Amino acid sequence: MPEPMLVTIAASLASRAVAGLYELVRAKFADDPVAAAALTAAEGAPADSPQVKELSETLERAVAADPGFGAELRAHHAVTQTGRVTNQISGTVHGNVVQAGDIQGGIRFK
Repeated sequence: MPEPMLVTIAASLASRAVAGLYELVRAKFADDPVAAAALTAAEGAPADSPQVKELSETLERAVAADPGFGAELRAHHAVTQTGRVTNQISGTVHGNVVQAGDIQGGIRFK
């Protein structure tokens, strides 16, 4: 069974919720027709579908074979709330960052 984060990533890929993440995986799978087919089959599928399950297992195999790819996946992983907010932060960030869905009240940085 793939780790929960890979299942979440697979669901994000299926909905194309995080474009940069999708492009990373598409490029990684470009030379692997079986993996590319799993990515294509999962497009638009519900998070609990067999296609997303197969994609998460494909991701698990890719991460096991290439730990560097796993590190990239984790770096691009974003918190997604369906129908609400999608945040993605990558690269070097200078300053303050807040990722949130609902905030009651204000936020103050010092």
